[in-house]
Amino acid sequence: MKVIIGLGNPEEKYRGTRHNVGFWALEALAETWGTSFKLETKFNARIATTTIAGEKILLVQPQTYYNEVGASARGLLDFYKLTTKDFLLIHDDLALPLGTIRTRLGGSDGGNNGLKSLAGHIGADTARIRVGVWVEHHHGADKVGIVLGKFTRDEQKELAKELPLIQRITQDFISDTFEASTHKPQKVE
Repeated sequence: MKVIIGLGNPEEKYRGTRHNVGFWALEALAETWGTSFKLETKFNARIATTTIAGEKILLVQPQTYYNEVGASARGLLDFYKLTTKDFLLIHDDLALPLGTIRTRLGGSDGGNNGLKSLAGHIGADTARIRVGVWVEHHHGADKVGIVLGKFTRDEQKELAKELPLIQRITQDFISDTFEASTHKPQKVE
């Protein structure tokens, strides 16, 4: 079994914000794989389930709010008797330019409270897809305001170009060929 957790906030008012990139990516994966989310109160999460190449896959959108996602992950880890190697996290990253995708195995939380929560509940030894959300006009702005701010239409289009890459990296994780690397935004001529 593989668990793919998208970090985000559950209320509709957070839809389209930088902090909800993880939820956005999982919604695209669910659509591609023909599955849909259901609220699973036992795990305090919306979960979509599918099977790929004989492997059961859970797409998880914790409903605990971004800074407390670890509690939901811990419930899944304990219930299914998993290890951190079975988890892939998809989250926003202010340290990366918009559209840059970086994969990582374990590491520090880099000041990300969602990653701190996950490390505190299940450990930091997880695979990650970090999605860059930084744009130049953010210089000097409040970080909370940035991550809770909504993407512009142009920024949404830029991110949408990276969905095939996020899907490919997710497939790599499922097939145990996940590697740490950096992918710059695609340029369309």
